[in-house]
Amino acid sequence: MDNERSNNILSDLTGLAKFTGRVVHHLINPPFENREMLKQSYFIGYKTLPLIAVTAFILGLVLTLQSRPVLVDFGAETLLPGMISVSIVREIGPVVTALICAGKIGSGIGAELGSMKVTEQIDAMEVSGTNPMKFLVATRVVATTLMLPILVFFADAISFIGSFIAVNLHGDISARLFLTDAFTPLHFYDLIPATIKSFFFGFAIGVIGCYKGYTAGFGTEAVGRAANSAVVVASVAIFVIDMLVVQLQHSMEALQF
Repeated sequence: MDNERSNNILSDLTGLAKFTGRVVHHLINPPFENREMLKQSYFIGYKTLPLIAVTAFILGLVLTLQSRPVLVDFGAETLLPGMISVSIVREIGPVVTALICAGKIGSGIGAELGSMKVTEQIDAMEVSGTNPMKFLVATRVVATTLMLPILVFFADAISFIGSFIAVNLHGDISARLFLTDAFTPLHFYDLIPATIKSFFFGFAIGVIGCYKGYTAGFGTEAVGRAANSAVVVASVAIFVIDMLVVQLQHSMEALQF
């Protein structure tokens, strides 16, 4: 049983690697489906904003409320805005946003393409002369890759608003002073790794969601399995990518010193 499961995992990883190669090929070779890409960017970005906004606001609020007592005990309450900003920008903001997008966008793409696979719409596109890899897959991968960093920036900003409100629940600090304390410890190299891994997060979510939907079996149950497995695999991929980027960042910082 364990050998069979291991073989299935290896087979799935091999299929995903081959599928990723096909996606990259269609991404760099014209013609490009720009209109469909913009349409998918709208659905992926704009439609996800409300969920991202609510989650980011609660994240900034709760993180500040939970961190404040510890800093008060050490007499370092003035460091609270800076600690929150560094935590959100460098790690929490990108990862939490990517996980939300994996749940909403990844499952949506997997279910949508899975339904098209089950109803043979993808086969009909191939017969009609339309390349489904370019029209369906490449456009969605580009949209997720481009929109996720934008969603991360938006989530970071909303988190700062939640943090500002939480700070003022136990004190009185102006918005200008809060922003000054928040941005003082931030550096440009804090933003670069977060942005880079956000692109990788978006690419992974798009590729995995498309792969699970595009290779779904037949029957209505296959659609549910494709959506569910897209969320699980994309979430694991996010943590793996984050671990690799953090290790690379620490190695580069060690070389500088």
